[in-house]
Amino acid sequence: MSNTPDWRQSRRKRAEVAAIAGLGYPAIRVLGSTWRWKVSGAEHDEAIAKAGDRPILALWHGRILPATIYFRRRGIVAMASENYDGEWIARILQRFGYGAARGSTSRGGPMALRQLVRDVKQNGVAFTLDGPRGPAEVAQPGAVWLSKATGNPLLPFHSEAASSWTMHSWDRTLVPKPFTTVAMAIGEPLYVPRQADDRALESWRLRLEESLAACKTRCTELLCP
Repeated sequence: MSNTPDWRQSRRKRAEVAAIAGLGYPAIRVLGSTWRWKVSGAEHDEAIAKAGDRPILALWHGRILPATIYFRRRGIVAMASENYDGEWIARILQRFGYGAARGSTSRGGPMALRQLVRDVKQNGVAFTLDGPRGPAEVAQPGAVWLSKATGNPLLPFHSEAASSWTMHSWDRTLVPKPFTTVAMAIGEPLYVPRQADDRALESWRLRLEESLAACKTRCTELLCP
């Protein structure tokens, strides 16, 4: 039996993927160029770079769009599913200067995680903690495991917008409107010890969720008049 994803067998689907990626990149680039940013915690990102480390960017799935603009052109590698949606997302990310590790927690996950272990040392990686299917804002253990395995720090962050659209999807995807203010709150790096056992890893997972909740609160503060 072929392992090729079903959508690749359809000429129409392949054309749709190419069209979505081809139109999506310039649309997102133009939209993002209109946003005004308020950023808290940029020093945490800078400190990681000064130390010669590469971050494991940790975010919720619904905040991919602002993150794509903010962290573009850094060679960061993101996990993208091998399904239909994952393909056009990967193509758009690559045009913004990201790499792509293909797979997900439900399909191709172990292979993609092995690629991320290799990539994090050179470029840093991005991890949507609650993807690809949720539940929303519940961190899966993959990013914490990756930090333990590599010694690289988790860098939690969250974004909100003063004016936005919210998609009717499980992750409530945020799409900031043109010319709005986008708040970006970056938390302190979290270094998961290599000797952490399963109980310790769960503690770090909860700590990561708490950091993201604090970042969300900070975003609200940044957007207050």
